[in-house]
Amino acid sequence: MMEFLYFPDDKMAYIPAAISLMVFMIAAVIVMRLILKVSKKEEQTFEEKYPDAKREEHTSDRSSS
Repeated sequence: MMEFLYFPDDKMAYIPAAISLMVFMIAAVIVMRLILKVSKKEEQTFEEKYPDAKREEHTSDRSSS
């Protein structure tokens, strides 16, 4: 019925997949942290360059709309 699925009898075949999954997960976390760090620096630079600019805060109070 499910011939298109392949589950190997030898569980050692799962090790390369687990290793590559961990590598990509760690890389994703590192890239996310790098993006957040650069974003914070850009925000500080913007606030120093335009001190009178007000940033609109998103609040959960939606009663006005």
